[in-house]
Amino acid sequence: MTPLRFAEGVTLVGGGALDRETLALAKARAPVVVAADGGANWLSAWGEPASAVIGDMDSVEDADGWRARGARVERIAEQETTDLEKCLYATEAPFYLGVGLMGRRFDHTLGALHALLRQPAKRIVLIGEEDVVFLAPPVWRARLEAGARVSFFPLRPVTGVASEGLVWPIDAIAFAPGVRIGTSNAAADETVAARFDDFGMAATVERRFLDAVLDSLTTAEA
Repeated sequence: MTPLRFAEGVTLVGGGALDRETLALAKARAPVVVAADGGANWLSAWGEPASAVIGDMDSVEDADGWRARGARVERIAEQETTDLEKCLYATEAPFYLGVGLMGRRFDHTLGALHALLRQPAKRIVLIGEEDVVFLAPPVWRARLEAGARVSFFPLRPVTGVASEGLVWPIDAIAFAPGVRIGTSNAAADETVAARFDDFGMAATVERRFLDAVLDSLTTAEA
């Protein structure tokens, strides 16, 4: 299929834990709304519009109603990918903010992390109740504040090449699931930087640093 192309950031809405404050937070930065299958039910309940509803349509309650309201409804029947992955490969946008994709069901949270790794070239930030999560680019630098929590969890084997501004440097550390992780690190200074040998590291910071994370991904080196 030809991807739907959007000139502005996209808020991806899943069917997991979500409140209206979080949705508004995302929409203020990414005004185009795309529902991942059952995420459309949140929008219906709140009277919120969507540009598109994408997925295998096994959870959306009123696909015909969305068509009548002018939304693009894309049913993708294949079962090799999650609804979030379908949204990502079926659209193109400058960046994505994912809400309703963490919490409630842990298997869906794991699926969202998997989607980050499957689409390393796309700028995607998942917004949770307390945190934001994103796939760290190989060269990442952000302005946070001293003492801010910075956690790294490898989704695949990845090595820390260099770092600055972290309480516990990650230089020359070989990370891998089940072997070595880097959770509960912290910023020692206002500016934090990390370099990795490849994509593969999920980074988590406090939700109040969402804008700093977006800035860091926009300016990240390839």
